[in-house]
This record gives sequence, C-alpha cells and structure tokens, in this order.
Amino acid sequence: MKKFFIFLLLFLFACFLFVYFLFMYSKAPQKPEGATIIMASIGEPSYLNPILASDSASFDIIDKVFNGLLKYDKDLNLVGDLAQNWKVSPDGLKITFFLKKNVFWHDGMPFTSKDVLFTYKALIDPNVLSPHSADFKRVSVVKIPDDFTVEVFYKEPFAPALESWGTSIIPEHLYKGTDINTNPHNKKPVGTGPYRFVRWISGDRIILEKNENYFEEMGNITRIVYRIIPDESVQFLELKKQNIDMTGLTPYQYKFQTNDPAFNKTFQKFKYPNFSYTYLGFNLKKELFKDKKIRQAIACAINKKEIIDAVLFGLGRPAKGPYPPISWAYDENLKDFEYNPQKSKEILAKLGWKDKDGDGIIEKNGKKFSFTILTNQGNKMREETATIIQAQLKKIGIEVKIRLLEWASFIHQYIDTRNFEAVILGWSLSVDPDQFSLWHSSEDRPGGFNFIGYKNPEVDRLLEEGRRTFDIEKRKKIYKKFQQILVEDEPYVFLYVLDSLPVVHRRFHGIEVGKAGITYNFIKWYVPENLIKYKL
Repeated sequence: MKKFFIFLLLFLFACFLFVYFLFMYSKAPQKPEGATIIMASIGEPSYLNPILASDSASFDIIDKVFNGLLKYDKDLNLVGDLAQNWKVSPDGLKITFFLKKNVFWHDGMPFTSKDVLFTYKALIDPNVLSPHSADFKRVSVVKIPDDFTVEVFYKEPFAPALESWGTSIIPEHLYKGTDINTNPHNKKPVGTGPYRFVRWISGDRIILEKNENYFEEMGNITRIVYRIIPDESVQFLELKKQNIDMTGLTPYQYKFQTNDPAFNKTFQKFKYPNFSYTYLGFNLKKELFKDKKIRQAIACAINKKEIIDAVLFGLGRPAKGPYPPISWAYDENLKDFEYNPQKSKEILAKLGWKDKDGDGIIEKNGKKFSFTILTNQGNKMREETATIIQAQLKKIGIEVKIRLLEWASFIHQYIDTRNFEAVILGWSLSVDPDQFSLWHSSEDRPGGFNFIGYKNPEVDRLLEEGRRTFDIEKRKKIYKKFQQILVEDEPYVFLYVLDSLPVVHRRFHGIEVGKAGITYNFIKWYVPENLIKYKL
C-alpha cells in the first residue's frame, strides 16, 4: 500500500511538472516560425483585381493571392490549379472542369463553381473595364451542374481555350451587386491563393502572409514583402545591403557588377530566355503616325544593334516582330527593316518633310517633326534606349523629347486615357501565340490592350482564323502571315528581346530553373532553419 501511495505521488508530481512547463512555454516568447522574403517592385500596382489589372507590378501580387483553374508547370505543360482535372469533348467545343473540394477564400468562405461562373460573367460584361475579355467572348455559355463542376461551351473551336482558364477567379460573394471597377477589394484582395493580402502602404510596400489553409503543400516562406522601389539602381543597392532578397538585374549589373566572390557567395543569379519583348509604340490616332511610311522611316533610322550593344551588353537579341525566338510561332525568316538612315530621309522627303529653315529639324506645312516618348521612371534600360533613339532620330531631322513617369501614373493617366504620342514599353506574352487581345481592332477599347489603336482587317481575319485552328503546322502558317503584315505596318518598332536575369539570396532553397523560369514553384521554396532571417 505504501508503495502505491509513493507511486501515486510521483505520478501526480510528474503531471504537475508537465502542466507547469507547458504553461510556462506557452507564456514564453516564441521563436517566429517560417521565413520572410523581401522582393523589389519597380512600381505601384494599378489594381489587385486579376480581371482589371494589365501591368506586371499588379500581377506579381495577384499571382500569389489568386488561382486560376489551370496553370503551367516547369516544362510549360498545363496542369490543374483550382481544377482537379478536366476533359475536352472530341469536337473541342466543350470543356468540363472538375474543381478541387475544400478550397476556401481567405475570408473563410468556400470556393465553388459559382465563383467561376461569376468571374466569366464579369469578364464579358461590357461595363467592366477588363483587358482580358476577348478570350471569354468565344464562349457561348457556362453551366454549373453542381458546386464542383463547370461546363464551358464554345461557339466554335478555340485553340487557346485551356490556357485562357489560367485567368484568376474572383470571389462572387465580395463582388456581386457592386461596381467591379471601383470595388474596394481591388485594393484589398481576397483570393484562394497560397498567400493572403495583409497590407498596402502606398508608395512603400505590400505585405502578404502564408495561407495556412492552402490546398497544396508549401515551403516555409510565411511572409512576402514587396518593396516599391521605382529605380533599378536603388534596388541593386538595397540588394547588396541585403535589405531585399530578390529582384531582376539589368544587363550591366549582371555582367559587370555581380561577378565578385562575395556577391556570388551571398546571391545566386540566373539567366534564361523568356516570352517578352520591348518596343517603341506609336499612338496611331495621332495625325503624325497615321501613315505607315512615317513609321517605316522611323524604323529604318533606329539601329537596334547599337541599342543591344550599349544597353543589353549582349544579354538579348533584336526583336524582329511580335514573337520572341523561344515561341514556336517565331518566324526565323521574317524580314525586319534594316538600319538605313539614308532611306529614312528619302521616305520622309517624298512625304514632304524637309528642313526648310536649316535648324536641323524637318518640317511640313509649318509644323516641326517633333514628338515625345514616354516611359516609366527607374527603368534604366528603357531610359537609355529612349536616349539612343533620340540621338538616332536627330540624325534624320526628327526631334524627340523624353518624359519619365511613375508607373501607376503612367498607366492610369497616359496609357489608359491614350494621352501619349509614343511609348517605350514591353509585353510579357503567353505561351500560346494567340495575340488577339494585343492587335485585333475590337480590342481598341477602354481597358483594352490595343491602346495604340491598330486596325487591319486582314490581321483581324488571321487572328480569328488562328484561334479556330488546332493544327500547329496550320497555325504556324497563319501566324507567319500575321507577322509579315504587322512588320510591314510597323505599329511598333520591335526593339529587343532581353533574357530574364533574376537574382535570389542563397538562403532560399528549392529553386529550379525550367522552361517556365524559376517562380513556377515559388510556393515550394524554403529556408533552412539555421538561415532564417526575420524582417517585418
């Protein structure tokens, strides 16, 4: 009996110690779990609503907060995102998506097929200023037989159909019955994605935190801080100070400022081709640029090799048309306008542009040939490109002025309102070569990507035919003709294709380079426990 009481006392004492230490541990300051990554953003986002946004600064955030039904994997194969799987009818006119269950919006509401239907209706609503509506106007009807099935019916075969459903889905319960263009959630987004929105400090930073209820396994990056630093030089200084962990390098930085052992011990840099190009675009509604011969004359006066040597330092190549070399639709034999300033002068002279007063600037009907190029401040490559073009066009008697603008102001006050003469910008392209939204005349509309006002009936016809055709060889022929016409019309001077040059702090592991770049598996990145660095 005595032994029993001793055993009981020891057991009770052990229980007391267990409860005591458990209580004390819960009260003690806890070591923060997970890692923070700080990224640089060149500008303030325009919208954090995926059906309204059109700029990279916005989509850097949107891609972490929202999901589409499908996404691209490492090798650019389409895989499920919000869709568990899908099937396409033999005639290509119906796609059935089977949605993942137990997916929730960041506010706790369940994600269902009703959200997909609502997003589709918002995209095709003429009152919603979405640049992404063109693909969804090909749909005849969307049906939702239950909460986890979506049936999409097309009027006719549509080759980019599956890719188009990578568009992020927005929550019906937060947008229904509101003006989507002005809904406050455009600045405070609620998505289903791996990270949830926390705070937007205008002009300073945007903070996201890990969605602990996400439907995929994630690494241990629990916080993302996007610092808004509208100057690439300042971004680089902050990177070297280790105040940011990830950014894109300029060619000069990549080639000349990041080769010392100390830098490479701390950071890992990458180089790979991407689906993008930089261009000089003309507002075709301005009288000065309506005649394609004027645009051709400007193209002949621009020495792309000089730009690539001086600005890209060999880390890119000339852009010959609307597709980069990595695209399967790229035409290697496409003939671009060769650098020939004498030919430029002859074209302009035939059109009546001559230097009559000897001041070095050509004129016609008493009006000087002068225009302003707008581009975003902080992007040294675009600024330097504009400066070189300014000098090159001066040689043929054209006066060019340059104006640098803060990103959000540039987009909202100048691009969206068509308040410009010429711009230097770039496009990040989809894998599918369909470029209906960029060049079709119907996309010359408020919120549309065809903000330069390009119209060509034959291009419209080819773009429509390309979307209806599934055979890749036939599509190649269609897009070959499309490229030839576009280069002849020269609504843009296609300038260069730059390699992607991201740099990431070495404490981040799990990074793998694929055809899709490095961020396709961002949610799998992690930091070993002994390297975790906490920064609010």
